[in-house]
This record gives sequence, C-alpha cells and structure tokens, in this order.
Amino acid sequence: MADAANKYAQNAPGAYYVDDQCIDCDLCRETAPANFKRDDDGGHSFLYKQPESDEERALCEEALTGCPVEAIGRDGE
Repeated sequence: MADAANKYAQNAPGAYYVDDQCIDCDLCRETAPANFKRDDDGGHSFLYKQPESDEERALCEEALTGCPVEAIGRDGE
C-alpha cells in the first residue's frame, strides 16, 4: 500500500501520488500517459498532472489497482 509520507516530491499536488516503492515498471505510464511521467535520473514514475476528467480519473484508478508493488496512492476523494 502506497504511503503518502514516502511520496516523491515531483508529484503534482492533489489526491494521487507515487511513492518510493516504485520499481519503474512503466505500467502507470502506459495506462495513464496524460498523468504519469518517468524521472529519468531517479528511475521511477511520478504523477505530473492530477486527473482533470472522468476518463483520466478512471485511467489513474486503473494504474493504481494494477501497480504490481502498490506504489500509487490516492488520499481523500
């Protein structure tokens, strides 16, 4: 389970985030490319844009549930 205390600083402010358990598997970037990007220096994904539509929100949820190491979290909502 993702831990907000360990989320990456690059995450856009808001409900969704990626924490330091990310293994850079690319699943979230393939699932929701409008919201997730790769930190090439750190070798991990981060949420660069919070979802702004129902479609983006659904894709972020799909990435969250599909993450093999549960590194994607959602607070609130």
